[in-house]
Amino acid sequence: MPLIQLREIIDGPAPVPAFNVIQVEHAEAIAAAAEETGASVVLQISENAVRYHGSLRPIGVAALSVAAVARTPIAVHLDHATSEELVREAVRLGFGSVMFDASALPHEENVARTASVVRECHEAGVAVEAELGEIGGKDGVHAPGVRTDPQDAAAYVAATGVDLLAVAVGSSHAMLTRDAELDFELISLLYKAVPVPLVLHGSSGVADESLAAAVRAGMRKINIATQLNKHFTASVRTVLDDHPSLVDPRRYLGAGREAMSAEVARLIRVLEG
Repeated sequence: MPLIQLREIIDGPAPVPAFNVIQVEHAEAIAAAAEETGASVVLQISENAVRYHGSLRPIGVAALSVAAVARTPIAVHLDHATSEELVREAVRLGFGSVMFDASALPHEENVARTASVVRECHEAGVAVEAELGEIGGKDGVHAPGVRTDPQDAAAYVAATGVDLLAVAVGSSHAMLTRDAELDFELISLLYKAVPVPLVLHGSSGVADESLAAAVRAGMRKINIATQLNKHFTASVRTVLDDHPSLVDPRRYLGAGREAMSAEVARLIRVLEG
C-alpha cells in the first residue's frame, strides 16, 4: 500500500487516529495495529522527538519507510513544529502534512508566520495544521487553558489558509490520567463555525467514552501519544523485572512494541465506535 497524504483520508467518513512516533518500534507497532483493524492512520513525529534523535532525518525516514510497506494507508505528519526550517526539512523528506505551532506567539505574529508557512507548503502540495487556543500540558502543568472561540477560529482559518485546526476544548498534553473534561458543546459550535477539520490534541488524557463523543461532536483527527508510551513502558518494565539478567534489547523492546500495538488497535476501535 503506497504512502498517502493526510488530506486523502481527513475528508473521509471515519475519524483519523494520529499516533506519535519516538522510535522505529513505535512506527512498527502503529502500522501493525492499522493492518489488523484495516484503519487509515497517521504516524506523526513531534519537534521533541526530532530533538531526541538530533535531527528529523533518521526517525523521519524510518517512519516513511514503515508507512511505504504497510498493507493499509498510512500518512506521515510533522507534529508541533515551531521552526519554519524544520517544516521545510519535513517537506523535503516527503511528509505529506505538517503542524506549524505558533500558538504561543502574539496573535498577529501567529497569523503572519502561519500564513507564510501555509503558502510555502501549499506550493509543495503539503497540508498544514495549526493551533488556536491553549491546549496546555507542554510544560507539565495541566490547567484547562484558554478555550478556542468559534468565531476567532473561523477568522484565523480565513486569514491563514490552514487545512486543519487544533482547538482547545478541555484536553491537555502528556496527561497520565484519563479524566480530562471536554466541552462537547464548544466542539459542536467549532464544528459548525470552522470550515476545516478539527484536531483534538492531548487525547491520552481523555476517557474512551469521551473520545467517541468528541468524534460524534465533530472532531476529525485525534492525536494520541502518552497513552501509548504508558503501555510500551509498562511492558518493558515487566520484562526487565522478570528477567534481570536480560541484555538483548530485542526481547524487551519487542514486548513493548506488542503491548503498544494492542493499545493502538483498541483505541482505533474506540474512535470508530
